[in-house]
Amino acid sequence: MPDDVDSGRRAFLRGRPRPGPSPIRPPWAVETRFTAACTRCNACVPACPEGIVAIGDGGFPVVDFRRGECSFCGACADACSHPVFQRTDPATGAVRAPWDLAALIAEPACFSVQRVFCRSCGDVCPQSAIRFRLAPGGAALPVVEQDACSGCGACVSACPAGAVTVRAVQKEGFAR
Repeated sequence: MPDDVDSGRRAFLRGRPRPGPSPIRPPWAVETRFTAACTRCNACVPACPEGIVAIGDGGFPVVDFRRGECSFCGACADACSHPVFQRTDPATGAVRAPWDLAALIAEPACFSVQRVFCRSCGDVCPQSAIRFRLAPGGAALPVVEQDACSGCGACVSACPAGAVTVRAVQKEGFAR
């Protein structure tokens, strides 16, 4: 079994020549060494009290925010006996951010953009990172403050239009 999974080749062989965004790994997973260090024991899957860690492509664990939000409890990392998770920076000993994720809103699908009153994503955001800005015509449009967003995913399952996703973004002070 190879240490690294070539997702481009895997997608081509499965008839999906254009793979989508990279899968979201559990918090504190170090993506650059994830597929090499993860043994796919999936001990992290049942350990997640929120039930958002699932078995993904190739048997590797992924986070599915459609199931709920991440509370950053660390149970997934605690359940893993392999060097997949890294909560502290080895150089400084400082606590690392769980990941470099933030919410993104697909504007065409968002009810607020279509002038239907909806603030579900902003109402459930524990960091108040989703705000609504008034626009011409009285519509309030969602704005995500990416630096304030923890990437917990609470907004994903709350959105009735399925317009919210969580993706990797360049955050200050985060190194992949």
